[in-house]
Amino acid sequence: MTSQSRTRPGGSERSLHRAYDTALLDLDGVVYAGGEAIAHAVDSLVAARADGMHLAYVTNNALRTPDAVAAHLTELGVPSEAGEVITSAQAVSRMIAEQVPAGSKVLLIGGEGLRVALRERGLVPVESADEEGLAAVVQGYGGPELAWARLAEASYAVNRGVPWFASNTDLTIPSARGIAPGNGAAVEVVRIATGAEPRVAGKPQPPMHRETVLRTGAERPLVVGDRLDTDIEGAFNGEVDSLLVLTGVTDAEQLLRAEPRHRPTYVDRDLRGLLTGQPEVEGEADGAGAGFRCGGWTAVAADGALELRGEGGDPLDGLRALCAAAWTQAGDGSCGLDAGEALGRLAL
Repeated sequence: MTSQSRTRPGGSERSLHRAYDTALLDLDGVVYAGGEAIAHAVDSLVAARADGMHLAYVTNNALRTPDAVAAHLTELGVPSEAGEVITSAQAVSRMIAEQVPAGSKVLLIGGEGLRVALRERGLVPVESADEEGLAAVVQGYGGPELAWARLAEASYAVNRGVPWFASNTDLTIPSARGIAPGNGAAVEVVRIATGAEPRVAGKPQPPMHRETVLRTGAERPLVVGDRLDTDIEGAFNGEVDSLLVLTGVTDAEQLLRAEPRHRPTYVDRDLRGLLTGQPEVEGEADGAGAGFRCGGWTAVAADGALELRGEGGDPLDGLRALCAAAWTQAGDGSCGLDAGEALGRLAL
């Protein structure tokens, strides 16, 4: 079943780390949050690698360099090299370099990761909108210390007609203290001030998928992420399978209401899902509503609500069954059924 026609989470008799040759892993909300490893992430990745799966870290966060990211992963207990890290800074720098001459000046609104990526493409990062011969403006996540004056600098250049690029437009980013504003929030500030639209490289846009394929050479990739609108939609756009983990931004209710491009192939609690198979969801829609079974649970869409029946068991199986009922009922749209009582039974 392709992601374009998905009406239920998929099943796999084989463990995912053996069914796919490469895991394309998001970082924030999947491997770590606020710099600290998420529970079970390190052990799961070490085991998957030891059993032959290639690991590539694909992040929309343009703040840190691949070297810094790889060093951090190694400190956490997952030995990594810079070549295994693909960032939106790299993707947007390639995009700019393909459209302006080598040696062009680019107004940098962001951090060191973006600065290094621009230089690798033969571009010259500058700090002022008043630089003579400015060829482009690029915005990437600059961390919580990003000054308001930097957004004003971008606005001056964009209002003068300088081409505007963004590494990504994620509105939020997970942190150790909760969900914080992401690069997309800063992009919105410049959009409001200029009325312009940036050219975006990061997930879910095609340039990021292209960058990832060029750098990894994956033949049977599995995208692993926590966000429906970046990781899962990016997999959809690239026509590859995906695993959603519930350790970051997306919660169970958002998953139930996902439109087709945001529906993952698989769903699991955390990265332990890489090391296991995935159960099949059985059942079909009929005149009495959409009845679907997974584990000890049966989910039914009826009377304006999603209902969960059965003896129970693994709550994650209940969520998978609910997804099938919700996505079937929604078709090509978003499910409008009340899921509160059903999700309350699962206590995910």
